[in-house]
Amino acid sequence: MTGKRENFGSRIGFLLVSAGCAIGIGNVWKFPFVCGQNGGAIFVLIYLLFLVILGVPVLTMELAIGRASRKTIVKGYRELEKDRHKWHLHGWLCTAGSYLLMMYYTVVAGWMLAYFIKYLKNDFDNLSGEQIPEVFTNLRQNPAEMIIFTAIVIIAGFAVLLFGVKNGLEQINKIIMIGMFVLIFALMINSALLENAADGIKFYLLPNFENIREIGIFKVITAAMSQAFFTLSIGLGNMEIFGSYMSDEHTLPGEAI
Repeated sequence: MTGKRENFGSRIGFLLVSAGCAIGIGNVWKFPFVCGQNGGAIFVLIYLLFLVILGVPVLTMELAIGRASRKTIVKGYRELEKDRHKWHLHGWLCTAGSYLLMMYYTVVAGWMLAYFIKYLKNDFDNLSGEQIPEVFTNLRQNPAEMIIFTAIVIIAGFAVLLFGVKNGLEQINKIIMIGMFVLIFALMINSALLENAADGIKFYLLPNFENIREIGIFKVITAAMSQAFFTLSIGLGNMEIFGSYMSDEHTLPGEAI
């Protein structure tokens, strides 16, 4: 494929696509539990510190590689590395890591699609709390159902990419991200109205020095650092790819922040 590499159509499009890559299960599902286990507000403060002192510089660097090369991960490294340097090997690792992640996330997305259809079919009506987990067990034990829903997710992803970055990925992502923020807000309201919600909020956000003493401050710091890297999806080359479609109109640190 020849010609100039296309750019995102708008700054908000780039930001939403990048956020769509970064914000996922680890932020919505895992973060509150890990936060509560590791000292609540203390964990949040350490986490935010790592976002600033490590996350932003690394993210800026990845975006810089992408925008400077205007190529894919491996070709981008080859374009920028000096003679006899082997930075492109990291590009191959990033590619392998991305494929491994895709294997995981497409299956999870297939579960979500299956649950959505089951919900529309009222499959959860009149089920007790003990029976509901059996729906997931039966889903995992049905290879045909798993393959069908996972295949639908993969085909839908490729179909979007056929329209390119600007007219495909960017446009569909604007709709999906707005929907995600609406869902998160609805979940937040619903969670706050649950019985004993105050106890959950205390577990999540109040400082818990006893937990920190039991776990050890080093493990809390390590968990916060890992979560910061996981949050921004850095280290796998994803942001380098998005950077290759960035406009030159805005500064790299500004976009990273």
